[in-house]
Amino acid sequence: MSQPITSICILRLSAIGDVCNAVSVVQSIQRQHPQAQITWIIGKVEARLLEALPGVRFVVFDKKLGRAAYSQLKQDLKNDYFDVLLHMQVAFRANVASLCIKARKKIGFDWHTAKELHALFMRHRIEPAPRSHVLDGFRQFAKAIGVSEQELGKTPTWQLPIPEADELWAKQQLAAIGNSRVLIISPAASKAERNWLPERYAALADYAQSKGFAVILSGGPTELERTLSQAILASAQHPITDLTGKTNLKQLLALLKHASLVLAPDTGPTHMAVAVGTPVIGLYGHSNPDRTGPYLFRQYVVEVYHQSLLEQLGKTAAELKWGARVKGSDIMQKISVEAVTAMFDKVVTEQQL
Repeated sequence: MSQPITSICILRLSAIGDVCNAVSVVQSIQRQHPQAQITWIIGKVEARLLEALPGVRFVVFDKKLGRAAYSQLKQDLKNDYFDVLLHMQVAFRANVASLCIKARKKIGFDWHTAKELHALFMRHRIEPAPRSHVLDGFRQFAKAIGVSEQELGKTPTWQLPIPEADELWAKQQLAAIGNSRVLIISPAASKAERNWLPERYAALADYAQSKGFAVILSGGPTELERTLSQAILASAQHPITDLTGKTNLKQLLALLKHASLVLAPDTGPTHMAVAVGTPVIGLYGHSNPDRTGPYLFRQYVVEVYHQSLLEQLGKTAAELKWGARVKGSDIMQKISVEAVTAMFDKVVTEQQL
């Protein structure tokens, strides 16, 4: 953009993993445009995780309000006219929300990435980044408003604030365990089919303990997460500290930060761990880890995605539309305990844990 940018609106409502990926891009924009005021339209849960992010004003879009959410958004933004809107979500709900935002220039995804009528809502588009990770797609928005390759850097960085009280709480939990080597297992994704089997999580927990690690189970308060955690605890041969349903998002972020290693499927805490620099073993079956894996630790993913894709569709990922998903409730069963313990050993060695 030729004129100086003084106000930027980011539209990315969800989900936890995606907003974590987006943070690194927003912070690169802040470094390039330190004078610009940034307003981020975000979901209610996601706002709790990013609360107090330096230099960012959050406007919460609560989807549970239904149509009233759009009226509320208009009201919240009635006095705002932005130099640029970076519309970083293709979902139809977000597309409609973009109509409530007044901006001189609105930039959306490229034609190939756009879906759910996204292209019809935008007059300007980012340069395509074919077959790239979600985070690299977000980085194209920064480039679209003049953020240099040098500023973006080859490796993304994050600065996620954690309140002192939550840091202290996490340190107290770890001190009570009395072991400096801690594996956190965050076993539940948003859909049960993306989860590994409880007895296999338990086997991995037992293996980690045989290697001198303490093990913590984490997760939210939903019935799915509690049930999965209880099944893991019942199958394990050694005691596991169960913090399922006992943390808020900032406390969980602090725990992930101070852990040695994290094990999780394709879920928000996977990307939260990346954002605080903790190595992650990602378990992937339904989605392509090259697209949605833990960005800095994709080399530690254990996946059956490519094998399953070939079995189901008779084609490789390179022959299909980027982001093609594997379907089925039995996919994660193809990930063996042996494959994950081997990766555990690799991470411990390479990261000197």
